[in-house]
Amino acid sequence: MATPAFEEIVEDFEFLEDWEDRYRHVIEQGKAMEPLDDAFKVPSTKVDGCASQVWLQPMIEDGTFHFDGDSDALIVRGLIAVLRSLYNGLPVAEVMKVDAGGELARLGLHDHLSAQRSNGLRSMIERIREVAQQNL
Repeated sequence: MATPAFEEIVEDFEFLEDWEDRYRHVIEQGKAMEPLDDAFKVPSTKVDGCASQVWLQPMIEDGTFHFDGDSDALIVRGLIAVLRSLYNGLPVAEVMKVDAGGELARLGLHDHLSAQRSNGLRSMIERIREVAQQNL
């Protein structure tokens, strides 16, 4: 049930054989994102459970889920970009149906992220799901 944007990342990962190249690709995804406006970097948008500073700003427009985000760590910013490709543009009800763990496993991320980064990634997914659940 992945979005076309996420499928594109999966295809890129299949092309990149070396994990270091994949890691750089995730970082480049994050660098390509627009930075989150400082006005949104507030306690209510901060994600707890992450080793670095992470902010997610969700938006629901016409029943469609979107979020922007930012982090002070390049790899985490890249992970936010990956999550945006997985969730942005979905109807709110579909957000809850996404098997984020299964989809991200296609990228092999958990094999190469530290325990702290993996926990942070889970915390971001939980926040996305909470917002979607509140808006059903």
